[in-house]
Amino acid sequence: MPHPVFGSAFAQRFSALYLAPEAEVVPPLLHAAALSPAEEKQTTATARTWVEGWRAQQRAVPRVADMLNQFGLTSAEGLALMCLAEALLRIPDAATAEALIADKLSGTHFDEHMAHDPHWLMNAASWALAMTGQVVAPIAQKPGDAVHGLLQKLGAPVVRQALRAAMGWMADQFVFGETIEAALGRGKKLGHAQHRFSYDMLGEGARTAADAEKFFADYRHAIQAVGRANAAHPHHAPSGISVKLSALHPRYEYSQHDRVQRELTEKLVALAEAAAQQNIFMVVDAEEADRQLLSLQVMEQCLHQANLGAWEGFGLAVQAYSKTAPLIIDAVNELSQQLNRRMLVRLIKGAYWDTEIKRAQERGLAGFPVYTRKPTTDVSYMACAKKLLACPNIKPVFGSHNARTIASILAVAPDHSRLEFQRLHGMGEEIDAVLHQKNIATCVYAPVGAHDVLLGYLVRRLLENGANSSFVHRLYDPSLPLEDLIKNPAAELAEYNSFSNPAVVLPAHIFGARQNSAGVDLSNPMVVAAMTQKISALAWPPHASSPPVAEAYARAQESFAAWNKRSIGERAECLNNLATLLEAHTPALLHLLMMEAHKTWPDAVADVREAVDFCRYYAAEAQDLFTPRTMPGITGEDNMWQVCGRGVFVCISPWNFPLAIFLGQAVAALVCGNVVLAKPAPQTPRIAHYAATLAQQAGIPAHVFQVIAGGAEVGQQLVALPKIAGVVFTGSCATAQNIAQQLAQKNGPLPVLIAETGGINAMVVDTSALPEQVVDDVLQSGFRSAGQRCSALRLLCLPHTTADKILTTLSGAMAELRLGPAHDLATDIGPVIDTAAKARLDQHIARLQQEAKLIYRCPAPQEGNFVPPQLWEISHIDGLRDEIFGPIVHVVRYAQHALPQVIDAINAKGFGLTFGIHSRIATTTRMAANAVHAGNIYINRSMIGAVVGSQPFGGHGLSGTGPKAGGPLYLTRFVAEKLISTNTTAAGGNASLLMRAG
Repeated sequence: MPHPVFGSAFAQRFSALYLAPEAEVVPPLLHAAALSPAEEKQTTATARTWVEGWRAQQRAVPRVADMLNQFGLTSAEGLALMCLAEALLRIPDAATAEALIADKLSGTHFDEHMAHDPHWLMNAASWALAMTGQVVAPIAQKPGDAVHGLLQKLGAPVVRQALRAAMGWMADQFVFGETIEAALGRGKKLGHAQHRFSYDMLGEGARTAADAEKFFADYRHAIQAVGRANAAHPHHAPSGISVKLSALHPRYEYSQHDRVQRELTEKLVALAEAAAQQNIFMVVDAEEADRQLLSLQVMEQCLHQANLGAWEGFGLAVQAYSKTAPLIIDAVNELSQQLNRRMLVRLIKGAYWDTEIKRAQERGLAGFPVYTRKPTTDVSYMACAKKLLACPNIKPVFGSHNARTIASILAVAPDHSRLEFQRLHGMGEEIDAVLHQKNIATCVYAPVGAHDVLLGYLVRRLLENGANSSFVHRLYDPSLPLEDLIKNPAAELAEYNSFSNPAVVLPAHIFGARQNSAGVDLSNPMVVAAMTQKISALAWPPHASSPPVAEAYARAQESFAAWNKRSIGERAECLNNLATLLEAHTPALLHLLMMEAHKTWPDAVADVREAVDFCRYYAAEAQDLFTPRTMPGITGEDNMWQVCGRGVFVCISPWNFPLAIFLGQAVAALVCGNVVLAKPAPQTPRIAHYAATLAQQAGIPAHVFQVIAGGAEVGQQLVALPKIAGVVFTGSCATAQNIAQQLAQKNGPLPVLIAETGGINAMVVDTSALPEQVVDDVLQSGFRSAGQRCSALRLLCLPHTTADKILTTLSGAMAELRLGPAHDLATDIGPVIDTAAKARLDQHIARLQQEAKLIYRCPAPQEGNFVPPQLWEISHIDGLRDEIFGPIVHVVRYAQHALPQVIDAINAKGFGLTFGIHSRIATTTRMAANAVHAGNIYINRSMIGAVVGSQPFGGHGLSGTGPKAGGPLYLTRFVAEKLISTNTTAAGGNASLLMRAG
């Protein structure tokens, strides 16, 4: 094999561009995309002519475009339609379907939209929403009551079936056919010599091997069917298929790159060879940016391994909103020359923009892989288009609905016979007509699949094309001047003060003045390689000794007064210094966390980031808390409120977050002027000592923050110290209760107790929930960190109707998890902390074998303290009596109507830490959130990973005392309050009042 085009040299260039500041990458784009004066004149004239003609036509506007125009996603109606389309077609039971209808139509005003446009009235009537609006409008009730009245007046089954038909119609506007045969039949009627189809088998994000095999079989079947159809209609332009790699492998991610490159390449080779035999084109679709490099490497291996003959139909999609798009085009051109094979590149603007922004913010990356302004994407698209047109070995296909973009390409392209433009089925029909008049080839991207699996595609299309910035949405907006619609995007950019959009906040600044912790991009091979190299050069630190408890206590008492007198600014600066040092020493901390605490790469990174966030958050909160406040009162009296430290705090932390919780407890006490005796878990002393060393470098005196390592006996000695101000504890409920009793028996002032003690955390799912999302969130919530999180999922409550489907998919997804040593990036689940923890879990499993039904258990290594992730079905909620601190999820089935009783049973356990609810019905999620006794409630997401300052963490009842860690009340427990009241008239009169008397 020749030198790899997408090898390490490319990866380095890719990495440099991936998150590069827009101020660096946009100016070269502007230069590359620039049109000559003649080209600009031709572009503007062509685009104006098209738009004027489309707007002037007196025919009905295409129905999907009309819907997007009438119901933008900024309206309640648009959101209601999206939610209904997303969920209604796959809800199995009538009661939930009716609840969803009532929930989503409450507060909407479809009648107002009908009044605006008679064409919309006809369209809406065709799928029953007009009927809904006409009946709801005259009822002078609350929106929810009105919808319930409609259900009663017409009969719930009538409305439900009407809306199901409506949503089916809506789905049909976006999905070309529910089977490839149906799609080909439809294409036969619409195809001709200048018009072909790219059939996309709906489905992405395979979660199981069975999913991947099904999608693979669907692709192979589609290739054969399209090939036969092409042969049967030689006068039509030959159609092809689009392939999503995420549909072909359940672990399509960089951490599994060795496996993916082997297994996924084999499947792609088989599909490419099948497409070559049928002589149809096959395009690999673009997906999320963090899989971009992996996709390119798989594609390159496929092209080298496959027996493709002279076939020229292999293609890939490139997303112009990606900063790496021009680099990818250059590399694909190099590969095509190396292989001496003509290739196809489909240039699109990009469909995952909001996902990319959110992911970058969640992961604390240095920037975004995509542009933050829509005009920049348009500029990039043009720069990439010109680059493609200059590559003779590449056949370009331009996917756009934007008149300005298409006109620009026509203006710069020297040979229109090479051009092909693609639109999405259901959108952009207007452009086909004008392109066919010019004998320019067009292609329709035609999704194929059952309506009840179109969720991801449909929602993305609605978001992409229903957004206010979309050309499709703006085309028929009469309030938008034509000149704005066809404006040069470079001129739009020139109107801004910066290339980056200030409304799209960089990951470092999502918390405003407080800097967000920096993440480690584990999807970037260059980042991982550099971090691995740094870690491998580190030596294992020696075991540090701890002073005797009595000696440490004496030093702490002596140090308190001086530390408490330090200004809040000085103490806060120490915490901010510590945050900076933690980030600078990330390699050493990751090494310690992986080797001593058995944390996987993602968990170790998260532990460091949380520790950093605690330091910065408490530093900021303390400066506000310690600002003296003048209290209101009568004239002639000054009332000043202020706080100060309490004294010596004992902080007892667990092994499951040996850095974040250890430091979070300590720095909260320290910044408030207290001194700390910190006892880490006996399993993780090195991490604690290393963190304390960094704290000293940050400016915190050694005697102010002392580490006292040891077991339970050391903890008892610390709690028994005579004059401690308080105890901060995270661990078991039984230990917390013992500490509380010990503190209550002390003579003198009662110390503060802040305890967080875990819980029997439940997730409740209803039949409106998306099963794939439930599976993803159960995997994260139940099994990440080997289930060794206070917040981890312990009890999964599933409705009878959908339980089997969810459990089947969940079991298949669990089979894809990889157990192994924590320091291996490919490891998903490491060992539990020690042999004692494993023995406790094994004992519980032995009980389950007698009382419960095993649904699935992952295979596990024979050596080491591995407890495989497992699902057990229990007969009732009372069957789970205690918190089980490991990767074991207990499943209970329930009748959908019994959800309130399920929540009552969960509350009766007495714990109240985390709770999850998966439902698409807002009234259901509100009811559950209000009824459940839990400190942290998560709706349609995982139950772990609370973010400091964003999701303060702590529970109720047996789950802790509060206040919440990382929240606005936490520091208040570490301070003593003072109120200084001064009679300002004691000197002989109230001068200020007398001055105002005149």
